[in-house]
Amino acid sequence: MFQVGKTIVSEDILEKDFVCNINACKGQCCIDGEAGAPLEEAELTLLMELYPTIKPLMRAAGKRAIDQQGLFLTVDGEYETTLIDGKDCAFVIFDQNNTAKCAIEEAYNQGKIPWKKPISCHLYPVRVTDYREFAAVNYHRWAICEDACSLGKELKVPVYKFVKEALIRKFGKTWYEALEKTADSL
Repeated sequence: MFQVGKTIVSEDILEKDFVCNINACKGQCCIDGEAGAPLEEAELTLLMELYPTIKPLMRAAGKRAIDQQGLFLTVDGEYETTLIDGKDCAFVIFDQNNTAKCAIEEAYNQGKIPWKKPISCHLYPVRVTDYREFAAVNYHRWAICEDACSLGKELKVPVYKFVKEALIRKFGKTWYEALEKTADSL
């Protein structure tokens, strides 16, 4: 572990390799798990404002889940995306190859909204836990991402480089440059 600004960073994000291999996993991270995607409080307002534009791109099951449970859930004081029957994220859509995609990101890619997707999704496999005095920045290992680890190793792309855009979005360019300096010194 090392410190960058007000964050404590796991060395795993510098040492482990990762490149999402969606052709292999088919977006399994959006349809597996026990909870929705974590949402930051500031993202709740964005989600409420942009939902009318995102909604037409969604599956009927996702719209129903939101109608029944709400646009987001609060679990143990934390916010997360709504799930369909406790499984798929409500915003999951499928392409012609049956690969899970995000309706929020699809709306962004089509130029309909200015928000790419929740930062927790954009950062994955990095997870950030906020504490009173600092934020912990860790690499999350999940068996369904083994192909992403293999591809990252083959392409020699460390986790922090794979999620560069998201890390800059979360912490800023100066923070990321300090992270790169630490990586270079190790």
